[in-house]
Amino acid sequence: MTLRSRFGAFTPARIVAGDHDLSGRNVIVTGGASGIGIETARALAAAGADVMIAVRDRVAGERAAQELNQSIGADRVVAGTLDLASLSSVGAFVDAWGDEPLDILINNAGVMATPLLHTAEDLELQIGTNHFGHFVLTMGLARALMNAAEEDRMARVVQLSSIGHRRSGINWDDIHYRTRAYDKWEAYGQSKTANALFAVGFSERFLDHGITANAVMPGGIMTPLQRYLPREEMVAMGWMDAEGNVVEGFKTTEQGASTSVWAAVGEELEGEGGLYLEDCSEALPWTKANPAKGVMPHALDPEDAERLWAISEETTGVRL
Repeated sequence: MTLRSRFGAFTPARIVAGDHDLSGRNVIVTGGASGIGIETARALAAAGADVMIAVRDRVAGERAAQELNQSIGADRVVAGTLDLASLSSVGAFVDAWGDEPLDILINNAGVMATPLLHTAEDLELQIGTNHFGHFVLTMGLARALMNAAEEDRMARVVQLSSIGHRRSGINWDDIHYRTRAYDKWEAYGQSKTANALFAVGFSERFLDHGITANAVMPGGIMTPLQRYLPREEMVAMGWMDAEGNVVEGFKTTEQGASTSVWAAVGEELEGEGGLYLEDCSEALPWTKANPAKGVMPHALDPEDAERLWAISEETTGVRL
């Protein structure tokens, strides 16, 4: 049975969080200084959670935390330094957090359609940041997540994926474009497939330890994620008109944060893991008739999830 909530595609995140008392719960939101990340943090903090926004630019993070605290009228948001394109930075963040109970980890940060660039460990930047960085982060925080799990409530990991996963599965022969021609959209699609597969693999390993993980497609939203795209390309893709006006159907950043918030707190998802969610519901299978919605089989394939998990351990040196 497909899981559904009472919310819709354009429900604001604050409404999704509104009925919940998150007092005493700890949350980390990566990339929480802008875009849907800051609105995810705002909604959860307004509901009472203590939120750390984990960001590469600490100055921007401190500024965002101050704005968030002012907007909710309470000091519940702090900033932490995290560069997902550097595994040493990820390790330092994990060490700084320690074993303090972590109720919700929202792996929100990401890059999209970049030129061919590489992480500090010489991984292709998109999958290196979007997947491998979050893999090391989540595994490093697994003990903290287990420490937050209670008899009647599991800890949760929320993985930001995208309909972009339809562009590519994992290219097992050359993940990092060492020998093949680089395609920025294929690389993005591969990284978003990896995000969904990680939720499958993580839930398989940690469900019995009190943690679930689900992937989220937030929808079409104009955010800093589009920083590498010229206007001409976005016009050609049908995202905006020639004057730069965003087309109908795109969400606001607060609406775009709603499925992340539902994945973090929705009662319907208690004990449910390895799912792909969109518009505050479990996604239906992708079809050609509605190509901007749904999930393709390769993003939820358990054998691919196991294969990716093995490669992730080998690449990062992080193992159970």
